[in-house]
Amino acid sequence: MTRSEESEDGIRVAVSTVILTLRRDGALQGSEGSSPRIALPLVRRTRDPYQGAWALPGGWLDAREGLTAAAARTLAETTGLAPSYLEQLYAFGAVDRSPTRVVSVVYWALLREEEAAEAVGSDPENVAWFDATDLPAVAFDHVQIIEYALWRLRNKVGYSRVAQGFLPPEFTLADLREAYETILGRKLDPANFRRQVDATRTLVPTNAFRTGSHRPARLYRDAGDVELADRGPLSPAETAT
Repeated sequence: MTRSEESEDGIRVAVSTVILTLRRDGALQGSEGSSPRIALPLVRRTRDPYQGAWALPGGWLDAREGLTAAAARTLAETTGLAPSYLEQLYAFGAVDRSPTRVVSVVYWALLREEEAAEAVGSDPENVAWFDATDLPAVAFDHVQIIEYALWRLRNKVGYSRVAQGFLPPEFTLADLREAYETILGRKLDPANFRRQVDATRTLVPTNAFRTGSHRPARLYRDAGDVELADRGPLSPAETAT
């Protein structure tokens, strides 16, 4: 069975990915200024239904392809990059979500800012990055899917280190706090934030500093090769299948 073939009862299975990053480079559609914003890439549809509208990157699930592999393929086709975090989000299967019966298994992925800035998709003319709070007309139920992914991100950042998925391997505490503030949509007290981060013992101070107009800021890195979020008793591969 190929990706485009249907099951005997006419139900198709698709895999889509909500790819999130923090961007401040002015390249976002509908965004201005230097403050970081949560951004995601959308693909312009070249055929009906919703021809010309924007949609999440996705494709049909191949019978010989696992769900995680399909999500990774979608990301590679759209950006040419691998995510720093990839997790299954939800299965969307409302009967009327598409003119034909389609169940979409949706993943969400995190990209570091410098990776997103260099992203090159397979069809760059029909791919654009948008501020997640200022989306264009979007096909199907993809606005609902995006809103759910943002809700999951805001909730997970409260009890995991998932925000580090947006940051380079080494970062300052100010970088980390800024990522949290962007995700949560509110300012955090620097002193309280530092105490909370220190209490987790998940960051390792390096011997490097970032210099500039202010006093040098120490760079930190994650403590070991640990998952950015607890996936429970299953392995990452099992959670994503």
